This record gives sequence, structure tokens and C-alpha cells, in this order.
Amino acid sequence: MFHPVSVFIGLRYLRGRSGDRFSRFISYMSTAGITIGVLSLVTVLSVMNGFEGQLKDRILGVLPQAVISSTDNQITPLDDEREYVASLPHVTQVTPVVRGEAIIQSARGLSAGMLVGIEPNEYDPIAYELISGNVRQLAAGEYGIFLGSKLARELSVRYGDTVRIMVTNASQYTPLGRIPSQRNFKVVGVFNTGSDVDGQLMVANIQDTARLMKLKKGNITGWRLFFEDPFQVTELAKMPLEHEMTWSDWRDQRGELFQAVKMEKNMMGLMLGLIVAIAAFNIISALIMVVMEKQAEVAILKTQGMTSNQVLVIFMVQGASSGVIGAIVGGTLGALFASNINVILSTLGLSLFTVGGSLPAEVEPLQVCVVIILAILLSLLATVFPSYRAAVVQPAEALRYE
Repeated sequence: MFHPVSVFIGLRYLRGRSGDRFSRFISYMSTAGITIGVLSLVTVLSVMNGFEGQLKDRILGVLPQAVISSTDNQITPLDDEREYVASLPHVTQVTPVVRGEAIIQSARGLSAGMLVGIEPNEYDPIAYELISGNVRQLAAGEYGIFLGSKLARELSVRYGDTVRIMVTNASQYTPLGRIPSQRNFKVVGVFNTGSDVDGQLMVANIQDTARLMKLKKGNITGWRLFFEDPFQVTELAKMPLEHEMTWSDWRDQRGELFQAVKMEKNMMGLMLGLIVAIAAFNIISALIMVVMEKQAEVAILKTQGMTSNQVLVIFMVQGASSGVIGAIVGGTLGALFASNINVILSTLGLSLFTVGGSLPAEVEPLQVCVVIILAILLSLLATVFPSYRAAVVQPAEALRYE
């Protein structure tokens, strides 16, 4: 099989001779450094992807991802408006919603959170998070309410207990002065999303919530939108809306949290990327040693007609081969390790959680490929200087003392 002479010699130098043990050791350590760096980078990025996806599912799965309303936060639900909202890009579900901030009080505690009124006969993700109760129990006029497990523990309430809900934005005048709108609700269900939403979210029937918030009969706060990906709200928020509608989405309440996660992910990627860069530039020292040892051989090759560019390619092939091997092996091992990280930790007897749970990990093939390609490019860049030094070797000078 035909091989370009520069590639053939470069790969031959990569294997080294039996007497070049130290040079081979340096070369192997460079390859191992890139392998470990890429493995670590892929593993950490996959775990961060898992955390981000878990937050997205647990928090943005139950909170209103976006709400289209009016300037006074109150609209009359019309079929043509609903059809228009449902026709927006990436929207998978549209349901009516009534929401607002509220204070909840029990016999043993007081807390604040968000009250969301839903239509029990329509789709709502809270139905899949319930650990007790049923969505059908949120019948209009019965004033039932679902509480998060954390909120229920804080208030020391359980299924069947009564709590008082107060809405300060819907106050009313009485002989004793202005007091918030309030009503007793019966706890008919508890949900658990495994996030801080469990300490803030309260879910009730949409009609009961509308009465408590003093909305006009039949009115709602707005249309609740569900998306293929909650992060698509960034694109949709820039679109002009008809019927003088206003837009609000999860970024108003949870934007800082996801920004922090994204920043942490980027910083971890940057730090581990620097480790890969350091490992890649270790190739420089290995190649410089090889160039010094091979000066006589380079001189002989030049006297036999090999050009400086061909000599340059020889050492670039040798150095880049370490990067290619290390990047591919590291990326493959990193993807396998991230995919089975909980099994591996369990086998080693390690646990990162005090009670149950597992470490989320989501391997993105495109991300792994980008990491591998960048590691290879860094390795290729590291070979330029030593290869140039080899290419400019003068045969007469190199062979003078041979």
C-alpha cells in the first residue's frame, strides 16, 4: 500500500527505536496527558449537561414556561386568541392559567409562594409529579389545593388539612380597613419535583383561584404555553404579538439560576480545556528532544532530496499523532465513563448523595466531537515550532561532527 514518505517516516519516528526509551516515554506521557484531559472534560461537561437538563425538567416542567396576557394581567378567553397562541412556533400545548403571588398560612406556620390556577380537564405536568391526590380533585367550588412536599413539611400539613391562602394584590375594603383577599383551602394533594419549586408552588382550580384574585367572572390571567424546549422562549420573546398581548416567561423568576448554571458549565469547560492545552503543549518538549536526536537523520534525508516542507510534515505527523490518539481515546473513554458514571461509583463504593439519588449525566455526541477536534487542533498547533526547527536544519552543519 502506498504511503507518502513524510507520513511513513513520521509514524516510524512515533514508534521510536528500542534505544530511544526516554523519548518514547515522553511521547507516551504527552498522549496520556491529552487522554486524561479530554476524558475529564467530556465527563464534566456531560454531568453539567445532566444537571442543566434535570433543572429544566424539574423546575420548568411544572412552572409556567411562558404566559401571554394583557397589560392589566387579565383577559377574556376567546377561541381565536387560543388558536393564534397555539400557532406560534415551537408551542406544543396551550392552556388557560390564573397565577399570582400568595401567602399561605397553617396552624403551625406561614410562608409565601406562587399560586397557580389550572383547569383539571386540560393537560398539566403537575399530574405526573403528585405523590398523593389526583388532579380531578381540584373541582371548581370545592377549594382544593396541591402543595409541594417541602412547603407541606414547613407548614406541618398533610392530606386533608386546611390552610388559608391570602392574596395581597387583590385586597378588599372592610369596616376594619383594607385587608387581602383570603380563603380557606383544603389540601387534596402533595407533589414532589425534587427541586426548590416544592417549597414555593401552590396549585388550585382555575375558577377558585380567579375568585380569590377578584378577577372578572370567566376571566383568566393569560394563556400558558408549553414548548418543545423551554429555552426556546428566548427566540419567541422577540416576536411581535397581536391583540395587544404581553409576554412573560420563566426567565423573570428563574433566569438567574440557569444563567449561573450556564456560567459554571462554561468555567468548568474553560479550566479543563486549559488542562488539555497544557497536555497538548507537552508535545513541544517531546518533539524538541526528538528533533535534537534526529538532526543527523534529517540532514541525510535532505541530502537525498527531501525538501524542508517534507521534513516539516514528518515531525508534525509524529506530534499530531499523539494528539489524535489521545483525543479519540480520551473522548471515547469519557463518553463511556459519563454514560455509566453511577454504576462505576456504585461499584467503587462511592456515593455523592447522602440519601439515594444519582448523578445526572447527559452525553451530547456533537459536544464530544467538538472537544476531540479542538484537542487535535491544539496538538497540531503545538507541533509547528519543533517541526519548523527540524525543517531549517542545514545538512552541512548537522553532519559536520558525524
